[in-house]
Amino acid sequence: MKTLSIALLAAGLVLASTAGAQQGPARVRGTVTGLEGNVLTVKSGSENATITLAEKTEIVFTQPIKLSDIKPGDFLGVTSMKRGDGTLTAYEVRRFPKPLNPGHRPFDGKSDQTMTNATVGAMVQATSGRELTMTYEGGSQKIAVPESAAISELVPGNRSQLVPGAAVNLTANPDGGKLTAIRIQVSPPKK
Repeated sequence: MKTLSIALLAAGLVLASTAGAQQGPARVRGTVTGLEGNVLTVKSGSENATITLAEKTEIVFTQPIKLSDIKPGDFLGVTSMKRGDGTLTAYEVRRFPKPLNPGHRPFDGKSDQTMTNATVGAMVQATSGRELTMTYEGGSQKIAVPESAAISELVPGNRSQLVPGAAVNLTANPDGGKLTAIRIQVSPPKK
């Protein structure tokens, strides 16, 4: 009986450590409501999240650019809405300094939103507006880019950009009920 108890205890510890090891970084998207010392407060939906900034927290800023600044060969992340006819219309275009997670997939688990991380193959003025052809291993996508789309590139950022109203998309390590930021992507407050 004692051997069985030890075996069950050992199995329980293995399961507990496996479950803890599988828990990865948390993602928080929202709007900055405050920064006091190393504590960032973010409104995410109807909740407020408190995130600690560490010495090694990476901050990147989404610097607005023009579509004309983008050239064939650039690597972009394009968030799009999928219309009923299957065509894609961008609402956010972001130029990355290097390729990151190439491909085309649903975004935020929604069937009408997609994320395309790919290289610009062509950029043309189409009858329906501006259009990007994005290429990645195994496929390509044509994406219309309306004038209303947010267009930016990621540049090194700093804590002074974490102002109330700024939009953030961050990853954080959960640690005993607290969140410690690994990487924060911050966009300027909307005017």
